[in-house]
Amino acid sequence: MNDVCYPKTQPMLSVAQAQAAILNAIDSINAQEQIAISQALGRVLAESVYSPIAVPPQNNSAMDGYGFHSADIIENQSFTLSIVGASWAGKPFVGTLAKGQCIRILTGATVPDGVDSVIAQEQVSLINEQVFFPSNTAAYKNIRPAGSDVQQNQLILEAGKTLSAIDLGLLASVGLTEIAVKRRLKIGFFSTGDELTPLGETLAYGQIYDSNRHLLAGLLNHPNYSTTDLGIIKDNQQLLEQTLMNAAKDYDLLISTGGASVGDADFVKQSLDQCGKVNFWKIAIKPGKPLAFGSIGDCYFFGLPGNPVAVFVTFEKFVKPALQKLSGTSVGQAIQLTARCTQRLYKQAGRQEYQRGILSQTAEGELMVELAGGQDSHQLSVASLANCLIVLPAESTGVEAGETVQIELFNC
Repeated sequence: MNDVCYPKTQPMLSVAQAQAAILNAIDSINAQEQIAISQALGRVLAESVYSPIAVPPQNNSAMDGYGFHSADIIENQSFTLSIVGASWAGKPFVGTLAKGQCIRILTGATVPDGVDSVIAQEQVSLINEQVFFPSNTAAYKNIRPAGSDVQQNQLILEAGKTLSAIDLGLLASVGLTEIAVKRRLKIGFFSTGDELTPLGETLAYGQIYDSNRHLLAGLLNHPNYSTTDLGIIKDNQQLLEQTLMNAAKDYDLLISTGGASVGDADFVKQSLDQCGKVNFWKIAIKPGKPLAFGSIGDCYFFGLPGNPVAVFVTFEKFVKPALQKLSGTSVGQAIQLTARCTQRLYKQAGRQEYQRGILSQTAEGELMVELAGGQDSHQLSVASLANCLIVLPAESTGVEAGETVQIELFNC
C-alpha cells in the first residue's frame, strides 16, 4: 500500500492534484472469484476472455429470402429457379443444390453448401415452386460469414472491464457460463456528530436527521461493492478511535462524513493521527474543501465534509475514482458537455465550483442550463431537482447569461 506524502504545509490543492494524489496512493485488489455470468453484471473482470468458438459458427442468412448459387445469375436478365427445400433457423437444409435450383431461407438460418447468395423475398415473385429473379439480382449478398462477429480464440473482453449487460450477452454468445471476477470491495461508512438523529426517532431541539448515511448508501449501491452502514458515531475521540481501529480490520475502505475540519468538536483528525496515516487537505473545490484521505493499516479511509451536497460532490470527484482503481477497473473521466447558460452565475475566484443545474434541450437541439435553485451545500432539495453539475473553473469570476459553460450529467 502506497503512502500519502503531501506535507502538512501544502497549500490548497486543485481538484486535479488531489485526484492524482489519491489515485497514486491506491493499489488495486488482486483476489478473485468464479461466478455465473447471470451474477456478473457490474463486476470487474479478473482475467481476459478468449472465445472458444466462432460466432456465428456457420454462414447464415442476414434476411428472409431465397438462397441460390451466383453461377445461376444471367447478367442483365431475369431468370427462374426451382425451390427444392428450405433452411430454417435451427433446422438447416441438408441437401445439395443442382444448377437451376434454390432454397427458401430465413434470417439466421444456416447457409448450406452450394449457396453463396441470398436475395430478399420482397425482390422476387413466387409462382407454385418457381422463383422469378429480377434482372438486377446481385451475387454474394446477405450472407453473414462464419466468425463475422467473433473468431475462435479471439480476445473478446480484457481484464479490468466492468461487465455490462451487453458483455453478458457476448459471453453467453460464445457459450461461457462462468467467469473470473475481482471480489467485491468491502466498504464501511458512518456519520459523526452529536447533532445527528437516526430516522425513526423524534428530533430534539438543535438536532437534525442524519441524511448522509442514506446518501452514501445510494452512491455505494453497486454490484461490485459489499457495504455496511456503521451508524452514527458521537463526538467522542475515544469512541471514534475504537470504531476506526476495529472497522479497519474488516474493510477495504472506510468513509466518514462530518468532523473532517479542525473545529473543537471535530475529532476525526485527532483520532486518525493516533491510528493511521492520513492527510487532511484543503482542496480548492466548492462545495467541499476539507477532506481527509489515507489509510488505517491495510484499510483506506476517506473523511468527507458534513454538508450533504458536499458529500455528494466530493464522493463523485474523489471517492468514486478511488473505488474504481481499488476494484481493478479503469478510472472513468466525467464526460463534459457544453451548454448555454440562461442566467447570471455568481462566483469568486479561487475554488473550482460545481453548481447544481437543470439541463434541457431546445427544439433546435441546443443544450441550455439554468440553476436548480440555491447553492448552499446543505440544500439537498435543490440537488434533488438538478440533473447536472455546472463546472466553473477556479479562476472564473462568474458567468453572464448567454455564455457557454461546461456541465457534467448526474449518473447516480
